[in-house]
Amino acid sequence: MQTTDDNRPLAGVKVVEFGQFIAGPGATQILADLGADVIKIESPNGDNGRRFGVNAASKGRSGMFIAYNRGKRSIALDLRCAQGVAVARKLALGADVVVQNTRVGVMASIGLDAATLRQEKPALIYASISGFGTAGPSRQRPGLDIAAQAESGMMSLTGEAGGAPLKTGFAVVDAATATATANAILAALFRHARTGQGETIETSLLTVAIALQAQIWAEYGCSNQLPQRAGNAQPLVAPAADLIEVKDGYIVLSAYMEDHWKRLCEAIGQPELATDARFASSNQRVQHRPALMTILHDAFGSLAGEAVRAKLEAFGVVVGVVRDYAQVQASEDVRACGIFQSVADGLGGEVQVPGLPFSLADTIPGAQMARVPGLGEQGDEILRQAGYDDAQLQVLIDAGVVVRPASPRQTSAAREPAKPTAAQV
Repeated sequence: MQTTDDNRPLAGVKVVEFGQFIAGPGATQILADLGADVIKIESPNGDNGRRFGVNAASKGRSGMFIAYNRGKRSIALDLRCAQGVAVARKLALGADVVVQNTRVGVMASIGLDAATLRQEKPALIYASISGFGTAGPSRQRPGLDIAAQAESGMMSLTGEAGGAPLKTGFAVVDAATATATANAILAALFRHARTGQGETIETSLLTVAIALQAQIWAEYGCSNQLPQRAGNAQPLVAPAADLIEVKDGYIVLSAYMEDHWKRLCEAIGQPELATDARFASSNQRVQHRPALMTILHDAFGSLAGEAVRAKLEAFGVVVGVVRDYAQVQASEDVRACGIFQSVADGLGGEVQVPGLPFSLADTIPGAQMARVPGLGEQGDEILRQAGYDDAQLQVLIDAGVVVRPASPRQTSAAREPAKPTAAQV
């Protein structure tokens, strides 16, 4: 690890990423935000995330790529040829951490897997992300977030009672896998700092998706009853996470603890409900949930969401106003926490995206403007730092091993999709 005047936690740590879409790039994005120098090795056609959702409405920009690749450096290498693999190997062996989420077996086929690289550099930390793990019969299957949601049980309990299974509204498994991988890398870096030893890290979308449901798995183990879809309601307690329509939208509230339930009854001016036989305990409230919901709808339906929130909070009842993205960004609480940061899109504009969901007051005092790299934009710089001179660099360029961008800010739409070098998880 290099010494540096940068005070951020991972300053001086070099990371090489072979990643596409969210899980791999998301993990290294966390490391980059913490100060690591992340070198993103892409095929000549780039991370497939560069093309995700690119249309007229997005103004030629990929929200996925902007969200998970700010502040990195990009080099475009053709790993279908031996020279390209040799360059990638040199960059990987010059790093402290390698992260990859190619399909199982791809990296081994070109000698860039953990076993091969760590044999040459035992201190290397190497993290691999797969769809379904590397030991089971599905190890060769391509895996995406939606497949993990389906096969982990997550979709089986998401949706309305009696309705079809539903996925979440965003790629929750991909995002959670990115965080889990970053956590594992941070633990390995801490161990490396103490012992000098490297580590081989493996995780998968499937295992992370299962781990996210730990409470439900425990409840299943206690009852031996399959969890059922229950919409917004909590199936075991009430009222909890119940959705109530109000004058200008919806709210959710949670008052299943007995003292909270009494406060809710007082808040709606019906304290006698606390001793009503239908609602005297959480189990009874679950049994009579339709009647309970009718009472709450009648109590709040004529009020605006913010008025309901103020009223319930005055009685210490947990409540949330269901907000759309525009309302979230306008929220004074959200503005105060500083979660959003501006990212330069490489086209002269800026996009607001969430940054780290925590602050480190002594080491990261304030977010600075980062930007996404153009495909191969820092290739020359990266290779010179790795020890290649101008003549060697020119040989690689002439052979098509290193691909330079058409312009310093090549856009995600500049190249047509082609068969990628390595299949994404």
